[in-house]
Amino acid sequence: FANLRAYFGFMWTHPGKKLLFMGGEFAQEREWNHDTGLDWHLLADPAHRGVQLTVRDLNRLYRELPALHQLDTEPEGFQWIEAGDSEQSTLSYLRRGRDPDDIAVIVCNFTPVPRQDFLVGAPRGGRWRERFNSDALEYGGSGLGNGGMVEARAHPMHGHAQSLSLTLPPLATLILTPERRDG
Repeated sequence: FANLRAYFGFMWTHPGKKLLFMGGEFAQEREWNHDTGLDWHLLADPAHRGVQLTVRDLNRLYRELPALHQLDTEPEGFQWIEAGDSEQSTLSYLRRGRDPDDIAVIVCNFTPVPRQDFLVGAPRGGRWRERFNSDALEYGGSGLGNGGMVEARAHPMHGHAQSLSLTLPPLATLILTPERRDG
């Protein structure tokens, strides 16, 4: 379930249209069968309910954050931060909207190993809000994270003058957005 939640976080934040097949939104265990319908009873299991809540929240963020959808088919809407960390099996990237303030940093950890003080380059300083953590307790995860907020520091990393020092949960995707400059 943690792998699926992390992957959905990656899929929703990566460029391109999103596609789920029948029952994917709550981790149906068997192939969909038009003669029997979906296995809605699985939602009584907290792990399946957690996947459903993950998809719900990712859909909400996809609508709310212009960085995740406005420039979906434009090269300037996506930028790798770090795509070559095969040793730790992590990925990080930026998504951008039309407004320069509409940016999101996405960090994925595809291993069961939590990472403390994980540095990721950030395009600007200030406070960054953890908008999504696929390892949140409400989704069935361990609850490891950044307490909802992290402060960028003047430490150059990945071609950026600022960096974020993150607690990167195991098998998880994080979405972080800067606090708006206008308040």
